[in-house]
Amino acid sequence: MNAHSAEQGAHETPRLPAGFRIDGWELDAVIGSGGWGTVYRARGIADGTPAAVKVLPTGALGPGQRAALGELVAREVRFSAEADHPNLVRTRAVCTVDAPELPALDGAIALVMDRAEASLRERLDATATGREVPDAERILRGVAAGLAHMHDAGWVHGDLKPANVLLGPDGEVWLADFGLATELDGTHAHMPPLGTLDHLPPEWWSQRTGADGAVVRPTADIWAFGVLAHQVLTGGLHPFPGATARARSLAAQAYARGTAPLRLDAGLDEEWRRLIGECLAPDHETRLRHTAAGLLSRIEKLSAGPSRRRRLLPIAAVALAGVTAAAVAATALLGDGDGDREKDPERGTPAVVAGAVSPAAGEIPADSDVPGALRPVIVAAAKRCTDAEVTPALLAALIKAESGFDANASRPAAEEYGIAMWTPSVFRAWAVDGDGDGDKDYLSPPDAIHTMSLYVCWLDQRFKQAKLPTKDLPALIAAGYRTSDRTVIEERGVPERVRPHVDEVLRHLAAYER
Repeated sequence: MNAHSAEQGAHETPRLPAGFRIDGWELDAVIGSGGWGTVYRARGIADGTPAAVKVLPTGALGPGQRAALGELVAREVRFSAEADHPNLVRTRAVCTVDAPELPALDGAIALVMDRAEASLRERLDATATGREVPDAERILRGVAAGLAHMHDAGWVHGDLKPANVLLGPDGEVWLADFGLATELDGTHAHMPPLGTLDHLPPEWWSQRTGADGAVVRPTADIWAFGVLAHQVLTGGLHPFPGATARARSLAAQAYARGTAPLRLDAGLDEEWRRLIGECLAPDHETRLRHTAAGLLSRIEKLSAGPSRRRRLLPIAAVALAGVTAAAVAATALLGDGDGDREKDPERGTPAVVAGAVSPAAGEIPADSDVPGALRPVIVAAAKRCTDAEVTPALLAALIKAESGFDANASRPAAEEYGIAMWTPSVFRAWAVDGDGDGDKDYLSPPDAIHTMSLYVCWLDQRFKQAKLPTKDLPALIAAGYRTSDRTVIEERGVPERVRPHVDEVLRHLAAYER
């Protein structure tokens, strides 16, 4: 499968050596690194107080970037100085790095903060898909409490996500990274057009960004809390389908327009399902009646009640030729469950358990040539996408045309392999652990087929966004899978060079839809 792969990360951020001193603090090992800079473990030289120091280099930045960074730092420091709450991380000091022997870091800004044991992002990465994070309700209670304090003080966080929730060594839960936090001016505020795609509300995409920035309201944090709560209670599953953050944001917009349903994970307790669904109301006006303080009160009641566990869903063993029974994908998503790719850098692959009981009934004809053992895999994969065009029949037709259902198929000259004919480099950019074995392998039929479903879902959304003819979507999807989304959009239809392949897919689709 030839398509444009995701861009790789930028150059590595320069590092300060262990033992380096910044004012009254001594640095130790690196905790993490991001686009703006690096965070180090540190201690106070005088008293050994543990801390984290975020070092933000400025030397290589252009004037506009330097101004933007200065604004983010000033906002974070100002908020930290005004806020005082046990669920908000503190910025203790702002220092300047003096390192003439390291020109790339000389003059860098250093923020000294409370030191966490881990971020919620790290805790999610260590949690099995479909299982809630340990102490999930306590963590969500802490997040809601910190958010309620911010809103009561007239501030919006603006970038609530798992990476910005820190967990302390003694059970502390801290909201962090206030670079986008902004003070309300009446009912709303303005902030730079930044933020994390996976946690931005749908209305963000329909507004104009003025000279003062984009409009942001507390209801944006309510939406982000709904996404985060779903992730915490499901081991990282995002409530909207898609293999990338961009695809998931498009799915959220489709839901907000009323063209796709909201499909929360099927294992959620009903009370949590209701709370998350209300946080994810499709528009700002509907979310207005839900406050962070109200969420906190509801969570406290849920925590005080009887222990609530995820609902167990039907499981059955399914054999698949060439793959172990445990490698056969199944679904906790039949019915109203759903999820996305976020077992990857963005975390969000839907729950995959052992197998499903006869899920193909009525979806793929019993007398078709689709191997019986593959049908549950194909049906489970199709359920990852809420778009009506992405059906088990379409996936089966694509697989039939690509490989004839041969798990060992290959086209070495084109670097395409396996049942879904993935190009390895492209597969890595979209990869899903479809069989739940902790690995993502383009030669594994469940991994390849589940990844195909998410990529096809993204193609469907891309072509709708580009306003290509809706009636042609199956053909366009088949063409996009064989070439790329860009090729189909630029040619405004099926490229002639892949027309025979697309016609074959459509013939198989007609047979599987009968």
